[in-house]
Amino acid sequence: MSALFGLDDLARTSSAVSRSISPENFTGTKGAGGMATEGTGARAASRLGQGWKVSPSIDIAPGETAVLADIDGPGTLRHLWCTTAPHAAWRASLLRIHWEGEEAPAVEVPLGDFFCNGWNVFSQVSSVPVAANPNGGFNAYWPMPFRRKARVTLENLAAEQMTLYYQIDYELGEVAGDAAYFHAQWRRSNPVRTGADHTLLDGVTGQGSYVGTYLAWGVNSPGWWGEGEVKFYLDGDREWPTICGTGTEDYFGGAWNFDVKGQGYTAYSTPYLGLNQILRPDGLYASQQRFGMYRWHVLDPVRFQQDLRVTVQCLGIAHGHGNGLPHRYRANHDDIASTALFYLDAPSSTSRPATPGLLDLEVDSPS
Repeated sequence: MSALFGLDDLARTSSAVSRSISPENFTGTKGAGGMATEGTGARAASRLGQGWKVSPSIDIAPGETAVLADIDGPGTLRHLWCTTAPHAAWRASLLRIHWEGEEAPAVEVPLGDFFCNGWNVFSQVSSVPVAANPNGGFNAYWPMPFRRKARVTLENLAAEQMTLYYQIDYELGEVAGDAAYFHAQWRRSNPVRTGADHTLLDGVTGQGSYVGTYLAWGVNSPGWWGEGEVKFYLDGDREWPTICGTGTEDYFGGAWNFDVKGQGYTAYSTPYLGLNQILRPDGLYASQQRFGMYRWHVLDPVRFQQDLRVTVQCLGIAHGHGNGLPHRYRANHDDIASTALFYLDAPSSTSRPATPGLLDLEVDSPS
C-alpha cells in the first residue's frame, strides 16, 4: 500500500479525473449530472422542472438488490455517502463490493455496521475514515483501488421498501502496482458459546494489512464484560498469536471499563478509535446494555505476508455477588457482531463467512 495521503498531496497536479455516481447520474458520465426528468423527486420538482433535484434517491423493494455503481477501471473509490429511510434498514440490508468482476464480494456487511451503526439507532462517529452524522448521514473514506472493474450493490432483505440516497465519488486513473484490494467481513456470535472466542477473521490467505475493527456488543451478563483479549494470528501462528492485547477496552483505546466515576460508561469518538455508542436498558423491553466500538489501524496497520486470523474473547469479571465466590474472570455469553476491514493482494478472499439472512442480522430489541 502507498503512504498515507497528506495535505501536501492536495497541491500536486494529477492525471486522474474525478467522477461521481448518484441517482442524479447513475453512470458517472462526464457532463451528465442532474439531467433526470423522472425520479423520486419529480412530484416535488414539478413546477421547477429538469435540473431541480428530480432524482435524489432510489426505492429498493423487499428482496431486491440495487446496483449502485458499475465502473470500468483503473480507478479508486474515494468516498461513499448514503442515508436511508427507515433507519431499520441499517441491519436489514447488505452492502456488497465486487472487484475485477469476481463473483464473490470482497465486501459483504450490513449497511449500518459498515458505518459503525449496528443497532438501528443513530450514533455519531467522528473518525478519519468513517463519519456518521445526524441523522444517519453515513460517510466512508477508505481508499479502494481497482484495475478493471468495481461493482457496488445494496440488497434489501426486509419486508418493507427502503429509500436510499447515495453518492459514490471516485477517480479514474493509474493504480499503483502494489495497491491492494479493500475487504470487509461481518460475523456474529449470538450468543458466544462457553469457552469459545468470537472470530473476526479466519483463513485469510495472501499478503495484506488489517486496518479496522467495529464491534456491536450486546451484554447478557451482569458486571463488567470487556476483559477479553484481541488476538492476531499471523503467518503460520497456530495455538498462540503473535499479537495479543490486554483487554477489550484497551484495544479500543480506553481504560478501566470505560467508566468515568460519577457518570459510568462514557462515550468518545476520536480520529482512529472510539466507544461511539452506549445503549442503556430502559426498564421495559430494551433489557440489555449494548455498545458500539471502533478501532482503525490507519497509523498502525497489522501487516501479514501469508495468512491472518483474528479473534476476541468474551470475558468479564464476576464479583461473587454475595455467594462466597472470589472476584474472578468469567467467560460470558454475549451477542457480538464484528466488522473486520483489511486490504489483500487479491480481489476476493477464499475464506468468507456465510451470507447472513434476516434472522442472523436481527436486532433483538425495539429501535
